Amino acid sequence: MTEGTTSAAAEGADTLTRLEQEGEIAADYLEGLLDIADLDGDIDMDVEADRAAVSIVSDSGSRDLQKLVGRDGEVLEALQELTRLAVHRETGDRSRLMLDIAGYRAKKRTELSELGAKAAAEVRNTGEAVKLEPMTPFERKVVHDAVKSAGLRSESEGEEPQRFVVVLPA
Repeated sequence: MTEGTTSAAAEGADTLTRLEQEGEIAADYLEGLLDIADLDGDIDMDVEADRAAVSIVSDSGSRDLQKLVGRDGEVLEALQELTRLAVHRETGDRSRLMLDIAGYRAKKRTELSELGAKAAAEVRNTGEAVKLEPMTPFERKVVHDAVKSAGLRSESEGEEPQRFVVVLPA
């Protein structure tokens, strides 16, 4: 192994350790919130795409966790920001942690990927740009990725909270 390969491997291990630590801090914080709210849920941790991913799931199929998702994921977004702040307070580093509750983001990711693919197909058929409805940064990222995998390009336009994706012809 060369020196460059060794340092790259060490850096990758350091990043993984840091992301796992973020997940642990987030899990502790979220368990405290679940206790305070008297809600049942299990915490799953993973590392996906260079960011810590934490999920709150329930075996009971209870709708209680839906309270933590809120309308259109608004409560979930707020909890994610609070969890990122808790991680920042402990580590001193900005966190890009992703939080999912009751599979909401996973389901949303599937829907948005389909929306991006459908918009890309429409642009291919008409040759004209397609503007989508305003979305959160997470939602826009999923759509951008779907459009890119369809072989087209897209851009975000507008100002938050009315920022939206425009799918462009090749």
